[in-house]
Amino acid sequence: MQVIRTIGWVVLTAILVGFLVMNWGPGVPVNFWIKPSGEAGGFLWPVGVVALAFLLLGAVPMWLYQRALRWRLTRRISSLENSLRALSMPATDAPVVPTDPVATQTPLENP
Repeated sequence: MQVIRTIGWVVLTAILVGFLVMNWGPGVPVNFWIKPSGEAGGFLWPVGVVALAFLLLGAVPMWLYQRALRWRLTRRISSLENSLRALSMPATDAPVVPTDPVATQTPLENP
């Protein structure tokens, strides 16, 4: 399975690099806000940078959510395994020390 995942990442990286190379060129205006004077305020970025920035803007929060979910589930599974391990262990009782019967010299008398 690790090989398939590695191949998938290599293909995804190749597609992303190809997209960035094909779209790298003169900057395009990216308008983020309107200034009080009425003109648009923003930056002049290449399309590849804009695409990469918005890809990361969407991917990073989901990646962080997935990592947090996996961490939480791992902790929960560990807790459940520990509780099961504690329940399945036999209870240890106090050791039983054998005692010798008391020997009497005379038989017991009934009054």
